[in-house]
Amino acid sequence: MDLIGATVLLFVVMDPLGNIPIFLAVLDKVAPERRYRVLIRELILALLLLLAFLFSGKYVLAFLGLSQASISVAGGIILFLIALKMIFPVPRSMRDDYDDDHDEPFLVPLAVPMIAGPSAMAILLLLATAEPGRLGIWTLAVLAAWGATAVILLAAPLLKRLLGQRGLIATERLMGMLLVAIAVQMFLEGVTQFLGGNGTL
Repeated sequence: MDLIGATVLLFVVMDPLGNIPIFLAVLDKVAPERRYRVLIRELILALLLLLAFLFSGKYVLAFLGLSQASISVAGGIILFLIALKMIFPVPRSMRDDYDDDHDEPFLVPLAVPMIAGPSAMAILLLLATAEPGRLGIWTLAVLAAWGATAVILLAAPLLKRLLGQRGLIATERLMGMLLVAIAVQMFLEGVTQFLGGNGTL
């Protein structure tokens, strides 16, 4: 996988367009003058977590005794499930889950799992272990995908007015179809690696 491929994959998985309604709902409880500050803080926290997973990926896998093939298969399954939800969306709301005494979200649910979710972390683990010599390229991919996600989420109110709810759903479904193909490829690559290794994980 090259820089562009990794960037597109991470961007699709972060799903900023699909997350716009959730971000707007959660931030609605925050004082208007602090919403952009809170959003920027959550975006930075998500970026730090993603970079931490990228650079610690091989150590995590070594500690858990997991192979690259198992991560590839697991990542493909996770991506496929996420893609199905994108293609066949169900009503999503974080307000009920986040109804507590705090006015501002911190780390959860915006940074994690909305941006730095399990699928993005699994992809970074896979990239870091598959080609550890290209960590510089993967870092650029994370920064590019995160940057595009940040721009979209910062412009969320405007984009929701321009695209409307139907436009956001249609775009998310198109991204979901792309993600299905990527998920199947990751799964097949993992199975191929497993069979090529004589079935030993």
